[in-house]
Amino acid sequence: MSNLKKISIDGIEVEVDGAMTIIQAAEVAGVAIPRFCYHERLTIAGNCRMCLVEVVGGPPKPAASCAMQVRDLRPGPNGEAPVVKTTSPMVKKAREGVMEFLLINHPLDCPICDQGGECDLQDQAMAFGVDFSRYREPKRASEDLNLGPLVETKMTRCISCTRCVRFTTEVAGITQMGQTGRGEDSEITSYLNLTLDSNLQGNIIDLCPVGALTSKPYAFTARPWELTKTESIDVMDALGSNIRIDTKGREVMRILPRNHDGVNEEWISDKTRFIWDGLRRQRLDVPYVREGGKLRKSNWHEALTLAAAAMQGKKVAGLVGDLAPVEAAYSLKALIESLGGKFLDLGVSAAGEGGYARQLTDEERALQQQRLADHLKGIDVVVCTAAVPGRPAPKIISAAMVAGMKPGSVVVDLAAETGGNCELTQPGETIDSGGVTIAGPLNLASMGAQHASEMYARNVYNFVSLLLKDGALTFDWDDELLAKTVWPERVAAPAG
Repeated sequence: MSNLKKISIDGIEVEVDGAMTIIQAAEVAGVAIPRFCYHERLTIAGNCRMCLVEVVGGPPKPAASCAMQVRDLRPGPNGEAPVVKTTSPMVKKAREGVMEFLLINHPLDCPICDQGGECDLQDQAMAFGVDFSRYREPKRASEDLNLGPLVETKMTRCISCTRCVRFTTEVAGITQMGQTGRGEDSEITSYLNLTLDSNLQGNIIDLCPVGALTSKPYAFTARPWELTKTESIDVMDALGSNIRIDTKGREVMRILPRNHDGVNEEWISDKTRFIWDGLRRQRLDVPYVREGGKLRKSNWHEALTLAAAAMQGKKVAGLVGDLAPVEAAYSLKALIESLGGKFLDLGVSAAGEGGYARQLTDEERALQQQRLADHLKGIDVVVCTAAVPGRPAPKIISAAMVAGMKPGSVVVDLAAETGGNCELTQPGETIDSGGVTIAGPLNLASMGAQHASEMYARNVYNFVSLLLKDGALTFDWDDELLAKTVWPERVAAPAG
C-alpha cells in the first residue's frame, strides 16, 4: 500500500510521503516557511513557533508545520487533498506576534554583532515582523557561558531554539549543554559550567540562528559582505569534507561547511574549521642561520648567499613529480640549473579518469625508471622528501636510483619502504644494495594510515635536524624556498 499523500499548499498540489511534515512538503512544493528551531538533521522541538501555518478544516488556530505530519491532515468533504495556507491573514498575524515575543528580550546589538549580515532573526524580522514594539518593561539579561576557546557566547541574544542542545546531544555525542528554568527564567546553560570537549563543537556556530554563539577566533575581523567565497575540499583529514573558504583580500578569514549528503552532510570538524588560524599566526616569516649551535634571525639575502656558497662545486640533482605545483617545479628547475645540476621531470602522469590517482602500468614504471637512471648517473646524494606514504612512488624512485647511481652514492627516503627487501625500520639504519647505500629513519608502509602522515613529518624534521647539526644554515620549509643545506662530505639535494 502506497504511503504517498496529496496536499495543497498555497494552491500548489504535490504528492509526498505521508510521514513528511508540512514544512518538508512545503519545500517540495517550493513554498518557503520561516523557521528558527527546525533543522532537517535534528529532532523536532517546536520551540520557536515561527513556522505556524493555517490548516483549512482543522483547528481554528495556526498549527506548527514542523511538527504536524501530512498523514494527520483531514481531507476535504469530498475527498479532496488537505489544504494548507502560509500567507493567510491568520498566519500573517501569528508570525507578527511570534516575532514580537522573540524580540522582547533581544538586545539591539546588530551593529556590533558578528552575526550581522547573515542573521536569520534580522532577515525574518524584516520579512515577517512589524516596525514597532509594544513592550515597555525592562529587558531580561543572561550571563554568558564559557564553552571553551572556540565558541563565543552572548546569551542575552539567545531565543531558546535549542539547536545547540540537540546538536551536541544527537550528533556530537556530548551532554554538557541543556535548557533550565521555565517561562521567562528559561535559559540555555552548560552542566556545572563545563566547557565543550567535542571536535564538532564549532558546528553550533553555524546552527545558531542569532548571534548568541559566534566564533572566538573570527570575532570582529570581517563582515560577510566583505568576503570572497570560494568552494573547496578539506585536506585536513581523509574524509574530504566539502567546505567554503571565505577570504578578505589575500587573507583567509574563515572556513565553513558546504552541504554534501554523501560525505560530511553539513558538518565539519574543528580542525577543518579553525585551521585557517595557522595561516596567519606563529609562522616562520624570516630565515634563520645557525651559528655556534644556535639559531639567529637573518634575511633572505644572507641565507641564500650562504646556501649558494655551500653548494658551489658540488653535484646537485632535483626530482619533481605530478603532485608538485607548477610554481614550485619551476623554482626548483631554476635553482638546480643555476648550480649546473640536472633537473628531472618524471613526465608520466599517475592521474586517472576524473583526475584521481591510479596504479601505474608496467610500461610507465619502466619509463620512469629509465629516465631516472639516465639523469642520476654521477650524483652523490639524493634526498626524497615529497613521496606520498603508501604510494608506489618511493619504490620506483629507489629502484631507479639503485640502477643508475654510481657505487658509494646515498639514497635517503623519508616517506615509505624503499623497494624490494630494503625496508628501513630503525632510525639511522642503512642497507647496501648493489653498492648503493639506502638510508631512512622509518618504514611507514607497515603503519596504519592514521600515523603515517605524522611519522613522515617527524622523519623529515629529524632528518633535516641531523643534516644541520654540524652545518651553518637552516631554512624555512616551504615549496617556494627549496631545501638547501650543508652535508659535511656530500651535497643533499632536494628531490621533489
